[in-house]
Amino acid sequence: MYLQVLTFVLLTYLTLTATRLALCFWIRERVRNAGGIVPILLGGLRIDTTTIAIVTALPLLASPWLNNAEWAQGLNQLWLGTAWAIIMLLEVSTPQFIIEYDTRPNRLYIDYLKHPKEVMGMLWRGYKVAIGLALGLFLIICVGGFRSLAPPPDAVNEFSALTAALLSILAAALCFAGIRGTLRHRPINPSTVAYCGDSLLNTLALNSVYSVAYAIYSIKNERSASQVYGKMPDAEVHRLVLEQANIQPQAGPLNSLHKQACARQQKRPLNIVIIVEESLGAQFVGNLGGKDLTPCLDELAGQGWNFTRAYATGTRSVRGLEALSAGFPPTVSDAAVRLSGAQGRFFTLAQSLKLEGYRSHFVYGGEAHFDNMKSFFMSNGFDELHEQAQFEAPAFVGTWGASDEDMFNKVDDILGSSGEQPTLCLAFSVSNHSPWEYPEGRIEASSPSASVENTVRYADWAIGQFFAKAKNAAYWNNTVFLVVADHDARVGGANQIPLKHFHIPALILGGGITARSDDRLISQIDLPVTLLSLAGVSSFHPMIGQDLCHATKPRAMMQYGENYGYLEHDVLTVLEPGQKVSQYRYQAPNSYVAVPPDQRLIDLTKAHALWPTLVYDSRTYTLPHLYNEIKVKTATLPIRAKGTVQS
Repeated sequence: MYLQVLTFVLLTYLTLTATRLALCFWIRERVRNAGGIVPILLGGLRIDTTTIAIVTALPLLASPWLNNAEWAQGLNQLWLGTAWAIIMLLEVSTPQFIIEYDTRPNRLYIDYLKHPKEVMGMLWRGYKVAIGLALGLFLIICVGGFRSLAPPPDAVNEFSALTAALLSILAAALCFAGIRGTLRHRPINPSTVAYCGDSLLNTLALNSVYSVAYAIYSIKNERSASQVYGKMPDAEVHRLVLEQANIQPQAGPLNSLHKQACARQQKRPLNIVIIVEESLGAQFVGNLGGKDLTPCLDELAGQGWNFTRAYATGTRSVRGLEALSAGFPPTVSDAAVRLSGAQGRFFTLAQSLKLEGYRSHFVYGGEAHFDNMKSFFMSNGFDELHEQAQFEAPAFVGTWGASDEDMFNKVDDILGSSGEQPTLCLAFSVSNHSPWEYPEGRIEASSPSASVENTVRYADWAIGQFFAKAKNAAYWNNTVFLVVADHDARVGGANQIPLKHFHIPALILGGGITARSDDRLISQIDLPVTLLSLAGVSSFHPMIGQDLCHATKPRAMMQYGENYGYLEHDVLTVLEPGQKVSQYRYQAPNSYVAVPPDQRLIDLTKAHALWPTLVYDSRTYTLPHLYNEIKVKTATLPIRAKGTVQS
């Protein structure tokens, strides 16, 4: 049985490496432009090791005990042979899938299997020769592999109980290490091996069975909002959402695409820097009525455009990141950053600003494969990623990565070396997170030293140090900065939507920003739209946020578990699964008074809860040139997504 496993391991490594090399040769120009083949091959070895460890875990655990049982050897051959056939089927399918969709087989591969009649008809009509050749190659590989996995005829290996136990323990340890794939905080995932802005090349480091399996695993994060909150005609959803956003619907699938004219003309587009502060809710910010823990931020609030009623869209970092980097509103599904269908051709500010000549950076003091951030940003327009491993001589490294001051030093380096090319920099802090670690000697800490209060003080100190430096830098007048929280810390309470924990700081500085305090009700999704306007960028995009440089409608939206909230003026409408819609008159921080139902607000809330699912499922939250790259054969194959036929 050990020999069978060894044969499978060698065959799989060699074949997957060979197919990866062949794919790289096929698109060699793109591989060369992205820096060569080495990252693909090294990443491929890691992913292949995980795949092999998953398949061989059971045989390796059983081998010491059943090695000489003929029935076990036959079952092992069947198990490994079946796995081999599945792996090879996906690899043989890969070239044609890349031709159609410019990526390895993924979630769409599974969606196709739901329509065997249409799929087989399409394949037979359009791809007879290719399918014939692929099937022939597949059969040869399968038969050859299955025969190679046959047990040797005269194997005689017996182990004592102690030896068998030790071998099983060793096998368990090796398989666990192989499946986990890394010694870092989070197990291996597609984001771990992403290395460039070409989403196809990032998938080449995977193998196709892993790509499909991970897409299936990720389906758990995708939920249909209509199944949770009830249905509404798609046309009505689009009408209500776009009307509320003052967007004229466009003909065709990209109906939220619109031209936004900038509010300020600039000689050259300004740099845009979005500083996302981990868990820095309004409860900690002095100028927002919170604890007196942020003297630096409070001082800066008097020097910039300070929004006193900004609300987060959720309670997770990825939720805040999707709102701030892509203007994408919240949904009952997981955040787009983690969804398989958003790992390429999904709109972000970087996608739009690339057309304006910007170079885009994502800066994170931790490991960027956490929450799939690396894959999402690198595959959706960002040019460079700076994570902990790339920080030189960081001042402090804690559980979550390099400290906030190290992150800000990296941002300063990027802006200082950008020259005349406009820059987008999305910087995400890590220090204000349990277990509350920070470098000594920066703040006057209260007791106990490991507390959220002290990490907030440190985060605020780091903000103050950075802006003291930035104000004297050459880039200050050419840059518009946003300091904003991703979400609050320790969100909870007895309310269906604990609004006080969605209240966050949002402050725009630099680039000739006039000091003002703005008490309008706003959402995180309004901020990226406003940054484009301030930076002097007039562009087409699908974002439904409001440009705060102009008059706006007071509203904010948020997802809290399975509850969806829509706040307009002081009326909060709450959708809950299987419950009647609730409406309250809200007064900060904790006053909720039930009010008679307002059908207009109920319809608006429901439309905003459903809209993100609609545009995600149809892959229409994107730009025209990216949408046109998705080569779906609409004339031959309807693809059903979430109960609706989508083209």
